[in-house]
Amino acid sequence: MEWSIFQQYGPMLLRGFQITVFCWLFGTIFGMILGLLIALAQRYGVKPVRWLLQAYIEIIRGTPFLVQLFVLYYGGPLIGLRLDALPAGLLGLTIYGSPYFAEIFRSAFRAVPHGQIEAARAIGMAEVSIIRRILLPLGLVSALPALVNFSIILTKETVILSIITVPELMYQVQRMSTETFRYLEANLVLALFFWALVELISRVGRRLEIRITKHLIERT
Repeated sequence: MEWSIFQQYGPMLLRGFQITVFCWLFGTIFGMILGLLIALAQRYGVKPVRWLLQAYIEIIRGTPFLVQLFVLYYGGPLIGLRLDALPAGLLGLTIYGSPYFAEIFRSAFRAVPHGQIEAARAIGMAEVSIIRRILLPLGLVSALPALVNFSIILTKETVILSIITVPELMYQVQRMSTETFRYLEANLVLALFFWALVELISRVGRRLEIRITKHLIERT
C-alpha cells in the first residue's frame, strides 16, 4: 500500500470531505424543516392539500435518488430551471429527504397521547401553542432515533452527487484513483471518512436523546 500519494492528494480529499459534510448538513437541515412542514400540513390541512402532499411523498419515496437528480439537473432547463451542479445537488438532497422526514414526524405526532392535546384544548390553549409546547417536544422524543438514522442514510446518498460533477469526496476519490490507479487506497480513504462522519452523527444523536429525555423529565 502506497501511502505517499496522500501527501499529494490529501488537501484535495479534505476539500471533497468538507463539501460532502456541507451537502449533508444542508440536505438534512432543510429536508427536516420541509418534512416538518409537510407533516404539520398533513395533520392540519384540508383534504386536497393532504392528498397532494401524500402524492408528493409517494412519488419521491417511490423513485431512486439518482433518477430525481437527473430529472432536476438535466431536465430542469426544459422548464426554465437552470442550476449549477452544487445547487442542484443541495436541492435534490432536500427534496429527497423531505418525505422521509415527514413520515417520521407524522408517526411521532401520532404517538403523542391524545389526552394531553385534548386537555390543552379544554383549558383554552391556542393550537399554535399546543404544537409548540406539546406536539413538537413530545413528538421529538419519539422521532429522534429515526431522524438520526435517516440522517446517517443521507450521508451515504451524497456520493451520488458525484454523478453530476459536484466535487464532493466521492468525486475526488474517483479522480485520485483514475490518476494514480491506486484504487485500494482511494476507496479505503472514502470508507474511513464516511465511517468517522457516521460515528460522529451517532454519538451526537445519543447525546441529544439523553438531554431531551432528561429535560422533559425535569419539566414533569
